[in-house]
Amino acid sequence: MAQFIDSDESTPLLSDESNSDDSQPHDEDYKSRWRSIRVMYFTMFLSSVGFTLVITSLWPYLQKIDDSTNATFLGWVVAAYSLGQMLASPIFGLWSNYRPHREPLVCSIIINLSANIYYAYAYLPRTNNKFHVLISRAFVGFGAGNVAVVRSYVAGATSLKERTSAMANMSACQALGFILGPALQACLSFIGEHGVTVKAIDLQLNMYTAPALLATVFCFINILLVVLVLRAHRVDECGRIRAINYTSEDGDDIGEETEGTIDKIAVLTSNALFFVVMFVFAVYETIATPLSMDMFAWTRKEAVLYNGIIICCIGLQSVLVFLAVKVASERVGDRPVFLAGLAIIFCGFFILLPWGNHYPKIQWADLKNNSLVSQMSKASNSSIEPTGCPYEQTWCQYTPAIHLAQYISSNILIGVGYPACNVMSYTLYSKILGPKPQGVYMGWLTASGSGARTVAPVFVSQAYTILGPRWAFGFICGMVVVAIILLSSVYHRLVTFCVRHGRTIQ
Repeated sequence: MAQFIDSDESTPLLSDESNSDDSQPHDEDYKSRWRSIRVMYFTMFLSSVGFTLVITSLWPYLQKIDDSTNATFLGWVVAAYSLGQMLASPIFGLWSNYRPHREPLVCSIIINLSANIYYAYAYLPRTNNKFHVLISRAFVGFGAGNVAVVRSYVAGATSLKERTSAMANMSACQALGFILGPALQACLSFIGEHGVTVKAIDLQLNMYTAPALLATVFCFINILLVVLVLRAHRVDECGRIRAINYTSEDGDDIGEETEGTIDKIAVLTSNALFFVVMFVFAVYETIATPLSMDMFAWTRKEAVLYNGIIICCIGLQSVLVFLAVKVASERVGDRPVFLAGLAIIFCGFFILLPWGNHYPKIQWADLKNNSLVSQMSKASNSSIEPTGCPYEQTWCQYTPAIHLAQYISSNILIGVGYPACNVMSYTLYSKILGPKPQGVYMGWLTASGSGARTVAPVFVSQAYTILGPRWAFGFICGMVVVAIILLSSVYHRLVTFCVRHGRTIQ
């Protein structure tokens, strides 16, 4: 029997449902709904932690276990995660439309858990270790296709007035994951490259494998929460909620509020804009470690530690941005906030363009001055490594260096613009879709973002290695300008489902 309550309250960031009026009917249904939504927040948080736990150490891990690794292959490894997610998102989204959300969630998390264990053992084979890392990251990405299910659930379990707040909360949890992931990686870096060996299970526990194993623990916790706490709920645009039993009779019981067609142009435009937003961020996260090692002559361990600290600070900043976005969207609307976010991202990459007459340190200086030492260190399996911009990258000889102040300033601006655009992308998207089941549509949105994160690492690794940062980041600036023009041209169509069909929400 369907049960309804009214809930016009827009929940503050990570607030407890106890703020609501206790006298309202069916309070237990209301509390169950928000407990389930918070499980989705936590699922997004753990997904983010699982990704960022290894992202800063991925490049040095590849270099350690396979000498044939180069920056181009790093692009393919990062892209493998997104390719797996792109393939899985529509599948899990479709699954969640016809079956309880718990099923695709548990299945995807088990895949993620297994893939992280595979990643931790990627050093074991005698040859082709880098391809084992590639395959493991593809399966981790496939498991991360549950993001479509998470977004679909939150969109379907919140009213229009709650939607922006709930999406911002979910993005804040994602940002907290970006904070904790690099912070944990930075802490685990003190284990060192050699670490300890657990002979009973033939495991090398070091700064590269420990994060993946920690991610498996998080996955296990996530499975328990999904199984024990998550319950199915559906909410109409006015905030009336009901528990759902996924039976054949209920499967098509959507309600009169879903009558009307979805604006396909608005949907396609939203997917295109989300593609740009995710492309830009994928470029940033892929190139951060190689760029800092080339420009600032950091060692592998220093790059993991310092970039972990920087990303941790950016994640903390993102939480503040989500708070500001919630206030700004209430005052000026979602679309202006989206435009402002794109403009800030443009400024971030424009600042990152190389200027001046100072050039990066070239690695051949180390090789020339320490050739004998280098040969001796290789013979004794020592850890002396050349630092600076590799001489194979010819642009290092004529492209000005990027200064640390530029790098940090760019990180700050991207850390403001990206979260604003991210939360506005799928907030607007969910409102355009209206109260219809959104699993498949959210799957396509996630797939478009994953497609961007598949193409972007390959693009930036090739463009950066061959042409250098000036051409790579210049292209990104042009891409963001096109996105701003596109958003401006369809501005009037990016409205909520009920507004398009002449309805008002009290």
